[in-house]
Amino acid sequence: MIIFGTKGYIYQLAILTLVCGQCGNPSAHTLRKRVSKFTLFFVPLFPYSTKHYTQCTFCGVEHQVPNEQAEQLLAQSATQAQQGVGQQHGANPFGQGGQGGQQGGGNPFSQGGQGQQPGQGGNPYQR
Repeated sequence: MIIFGTKGYIYQLAILTLVCGQCGNPSAHTLRKRVSKFTLFFVPLFPYSTKHYTQCTFCGVEHQVPNEQAEQLLAQSATQAQQGVGQQHGANPFGQGGQGGQQGGGNPFSQGGQGQQPGQGGNPYQR
């Protein structure tokens, strides 16, 4: 008899200060990686799925983040740790662009940052 299955693992990668797209509060967001592994006889053999998520600690909303965006957020967390807590250039995936010289640099969640006012642009997470 062969026993096989899957098991999920959650790794907390960083804690970032971001503006939540759901509640609009600047709060801590946890960046997590979920890895699902194939198991044989209860021994994890290889991962078959890896996904990154951010979760707002204020309202609890969770958003899936692409791998490239997760790498940028990890770099931002290292920068925040060195310089203290504060927003860096365009790395907030849920915030509003155009404030404090942010640049929208290919961020699918931000509103750009080229001087746009809040409420303009295509951020699906803003009300």
